[in-house]
Order: sequence, then C-alpha cells, then structure tokens
Amino acid sequence: MSDSTPARPALRGTHHVALIGSDYARSKRFYTGLLGCTVLDEHYRDARDSWKLDLALPDGTRLELFSFPDPPPRPSRPEACGLRHLAFAVDDVAAWQAYLTAAGVATEAIRLDEYTGRRFLFFADPDGLPLELYETGTI
Repeated sequence: MSDSTPARPALRGTHHVALIGSDYARSKRFYTGLLGCTVLDEHYRDARDSWKLDLALPDGTRLELFSFPDPPPRPSRPEACGLRHLAFAVDDVAAWQAYLTAAGVATEAIRLDEYTGRRFLFFADPDGLPLELYETGTI
C-alpha cells in the first residue's frame, strides 16, 4: 500500500446471506420449520412479484429468503465459480444427521475436517443449495 492509501475499515462479521427459492412456501417451511430459523420480518413486493423473508440464526446472523417468478436453476455440480455452500455451526453433527434423516432429508456421510479434527456433513435445501453443518461444540 502506498502512503496515500486510507486505513482499512474493519469488517464486523456476516450480516446476512441472501437465498432465492423456487417455491417460497416450501423454502419458508424448510428454513423455519425444519432448521428452526426465527422469522424477523416478511414482505410481499408487488412491483417485483416477490416475497422477502428475513430470518435470524441464534448468533444474530440473518438469512434473507426471496422468491422470484421462474428463477433459473443454480449450477451445483460440477461445482461452479462463486458461493460454494452455506455452513451452519452446530454442537452435534450426528444428532442433526439423525434429525434430518427422520425428516426425510438426505445427507451425505459425516466427514472429519483433516485440519481441525471437527466433524461436518452436507445436505441440500429444497432447491439443491448445498448446506453444511459444521460441529463447533464439544461432545
């Protein structure tokens, strides 16, 4: 950096992640009912023929769930450039795997992060968005 470059402002954390669902009601049930996100606000936007649902995670991170008429599918396999997946911190990956399986959600096998020794697994939301559960608690 040169002497004329201003000091870097600080990032404070993740505020939100925006998601688009092809079926708003189905996605709303998935993120609120199955995953337990809290509804903060919900608006229908006439001009865009679109819903906007603000959801909260326990740590304060927010998810914004949008609906739009006929959104194009998101490439997931082969992995495309850009956002790869959304990861949630959990205390017990095995408990979540049992819960999701009982709810009819397919999960991949639990894996071990070779660098941290923590367990994690992948599954998908109703539109195939890859989601990860990453074990941060102690078992």
